[in-house]
Amino acid sequence: MSYPIQFKMWQRVSIVTLLLLIPSVGIAILRQSATVAVPANQTSPISTPTTSILPNHPDYQALQALVQQYSCVVPIQNFGTLPVTRTEFATVLNACLNRSNELIATDPKIVTQADMKTLYRLQSEFAPELATLRSLRDELADRSPITPTQTTRERTQAESIRKTQRLPTAPPLSIPSDSSILPEVANRANIPKLQAGSSIGRVAPEPQTGSRFNTENYNRIEDNPFHRVSNDPLSTFSIDVDTASYSNMRRFITQGELPPKDAVRIEELINYFTYNYPQPKSERPFSVTTEVAAAPWNPQHKLVEVGLQGKRLESETLPPSNLVFLIDVSGSMDDPNKLPLVQQSLKLLVNKLRPEDRVSLVVYAGNAGLVLPATPGSQKSKILAAIDRLEAGGSTAGGQGIELAYKIAKQSFLKSGNNRVILATDGDFNVGVSSDADLTRLIEQKRDQGIFLTVLGFGTGNYKDGKMEQLADKGNGNYAYIDTLLEAKKVLVNDLRGTLFTIAKDVKIQVEFNPAKVQAYRLIGYENRLLQNQDFNDDKKDAGDIGAGHSVTALYEIIPTGTKSDVKLPEVDPLRYQRSGETALDAGGNELMQVKLRYKLPQDSTSQLLTQTIQDDDLRTDQIPSTNLRFAAAVATFGMVLRDSEYKGNANYDLVMKLATQAKGEDQEGYRGEFIRLVEQSRGLITRK
Repeated sequence: MSYPIQFKMWQRVSIVTLLLLIPSVGIAILRQSATVAVPANQTSPISTPTTSILPNHPDYQALQALVQQYSCVVPIQNFGTLPVTRTEFATVLNACLNRSNELIATDPKIVTQADMKTLYRLQSEFAPELATLRSLRDELADRSPITPTQTTRERTQAESIRKTQRLPTAPPLSIPSDSSILPEVANRANIPKLQAGSSIGRVAPEPQTGSRFNTENYNRIEDNPFHRVSNDPLSTFSIDVDTASYSNMRRFITQGELPPKDAVRIEELINYFTYNYPQPKSERPFSVTTEVAAAPWNPQHKLVEVGLQGKRLESETLPPSNLVFLIDVSGSMDDPNKLPLVQQSLKLLVNKLRPEDRVSLVVYAGNAGLVLPATPGSQKSKILAAIDRLEAGGSTAGGQGIELAYKIAKQSFLKSGNNRVILATDGDFNVGVSSDADLTRLIEQKRDQGIFLTVLGFGTGNYKDGKMEQLADKGNGNYAYIDTLLEAKKVLVNDLRGTLFTIAKDVKIQVEFNPAKVQAYRLIGYENRLLQNQDFNDDKKDAGDIGAGHSVTALYEIIPTGTKSDVKLPEVDPLRYQRSGETALDAGGNELMQVKLRYKLPQDSTSQLLTQTIQDDDLRTDQIPSTNLRFAAAVATFGMVLRDSEYKGNANYDLVMKLATQAKGEDQEGYRGEFIRLVEQSRGLITRK
């Protein structure tokens, strides 16, 4: 009975192999499939694979230039001279995406920023075709499972075919699909699948409800409400330089669905971007910039920006680093967008190490172990070889791994250096110390030793965002989500100084509002960073940290005194024994609010204080807010729309597009342009629904 099963399996594997190794066959099938009639109750897709693109089209010429510049393997005959369908164009584009990733992995500077922007733009414009190619390949592969009755040789051959397949990628510049890196770097849980009865050009996200992939965890977020100044004039919170929420949000949108509300932390969306704040002029580690403008989503209200700019450090002035890579190699990491992407990401960081830096490598699965003792940064080949040897399997003893990593970091401690554990995981701890409370207590015990923690999140389906964020917060570190190799380059190469080198820790902000000028206020975002007012002066209370060159932005929406707002404000009965704010009405003059900041230098245990006032300058109709404020407002507006916030006022995608487009600025790295494309994609998702 086993022979017929094996024969059928080989028939199916042969089909997949032919489609992927002989592109013309696959494209012919795609063309034939594209002619399937669209049922009357369905809307025809905006663009179909049979739409021709002429050689003189700007997109065609841009892709042809990329093919020639980077020697992309072109699977389409006569590309460059004859018209091609959108599907054929997407096939060539995918080849260039794969080639670009290969080059980035060896040298991040090979692919120019201009060409990266072009790849971003083309991938966004041809996302439906790339998703369709992926869906077809997945559908065929699902029909050819590797069964338990296969011989070892058959399983090996089938796995070899799977590993060497080239896969069209939907996320921006995902990992190249070659023999050394598994192909499905994108979110397998969210890969678009073909709907029954639909045309091949029309795709929809795979349902998450009830699926075995639906185990991602996000802590609940309740939007900060408005507070009456007469009852609560102080607002106190810890800064946040994490960026994970933005790249995770991007992953959802790129895969064709809107993110869960609780996955959207507005402050992390805003702080993903850098702003043109001035460098500190004194010995202070950061500068403070403030600005006031009308709130775009409710012109009756005002928007106040508080921006911090960390001091940039030159490479020659950076202290030596003692880095411990703590890598999750448990069974949950055995997905192409997890451990293989971790390995490629860490290689980018290794290539930036200096001889005076030291690297250790600790792994954990069922148990924790030391793979590489402290090794000088000059021995890059030895470090890279250790990373290449990693394989996934087993349960997840996360607590044990963290304990060992701190122990190794302590053994190689640099008194005047940067001592840091870099944890790479999906956060799915299930053996030993695994509860959020136990893990955070463990991290809190270690941070006072001068060893900070950076958390890099990977993967989809079982991703534990809430746990990862808490670990980074308690470990005096930062938290980023890596969905593509390009994001790894941003975090570990472009933003290396801010990621690894802390210039101020336990940074807190306390704002006092003048009741003569402000009726009510609301802090936008930072919901899980709020502090008690008395915590501001308590140096034992932990708070956020700023890295070298980091910028941090906080926004307050305020209702001026005397304004009749459509926002319902909290009602509190009048006090019997005192009248709040009565003695302070004339004390502030024209001051709108006072901003106070406390921080500690990395080696200090006593905080320092900064104070700055914001004046109630009249807003003229011809006054144009700065690019910084307008773009931050655009991102905040987008976050409120995604969260469907009750305080979004008249915010919508059109307003976001208007604000972001006008405030895009130079955008040398292309991040703001990518944001605009994400907004466009989100609007399209809403339209399709």
